[in-house]
Amino acid sequence: MERPAWAPRSIDISVPSVARIYDFYLGGSHNFEADRAAARKAMEFAPGLPKIMQANRAFMRRAVRFAAAEGITQFLDIGSGIPTFGNVHEVAQSASPGARVVYVDHDPVAVAHSQAVIADNPDAGVVAADLRKPEEILASPEVQRLIDLKRPVALLLVAILHFVEDADDPCGAVARLRDALAPGSLLVLTHAAYEGIPLSQEQVQGAMDVYEDIRNPLIMRSRDEIARFFEGYDMVEPGLVAMPRWRPESENWDPDDEDPWAFSQFAGVGRTA
Repeated sequence: MERPAWAPRSIDISVPSVARIYDFYLGGSHNFEADRAAARKAMEFAPGLPKIMQANRAFMRRAVRFAAAEGITQFLDIGSGIPTFGNVHEVAQSASPGARVVYVDHDPVAVAHSQAVIADNPDAGVVAADLRKPEEILASPEVQRLIDLKRPVALLLVAILHFVEDADDPCGAVARLRDALAPGSLLVLTHAAYEGIPLSQEQVQGAMDVYEDIRNPLIMRSRDEIARFFEGYDMVEPGLVAMPRWRPESENWDPDDEDPWAFSQFAGVGRTA
């Protein structure tokens, strides 16, 4: 397998990565054949996976614009993945020039490409770290340089928590991040759930097995379980809902016009008191 010139020498390109599979679903080019093979296999069971990711990105952009409209100028995006068009810093800085953004991911390709994309942007930074170690994220030089934790921050945990197993205490990690944020901060979150997927749990299991095989199990949680991540936050209207239902851009939005797969994750925004 030929190694692209942009691929860090330290990574094994024969091993699929969640971040690069996500990039493939979105039509990106920073993925390898192993990632594409895993994605195609998952899509044999759940053909709507690309639509889910597109709806996820669309929600993220709406939420970032909402945060900017609320006066927030600092964004901490954990599990940010590989940069694509309309990423957080582009949306935030378009809405609020000078907004500061820090991307956090543990995938070397995601980190390398994020660094390349924001190389000439003094108001954006990248941290190689893991959500399961929030103290390391908060203590990182880039967070210390760009984020003032005494002022409100928009914390983005978009399509990341369903890759953190209960044994790793995701609620604890989210709570420690919450406790470090100033009043008025926002939590922007999406999470996969069986509710809303236009297939039976048995049919979806085939796709989940693909993620299990690459040692990144996909943890499906109920709406009530996902709501626990918002403990200590006041929910912003309309609450925790299917992604397309969170503040659609058009007043004439009709759910019947959406692809059914777009409703396969819950999305919500909470505000600290």
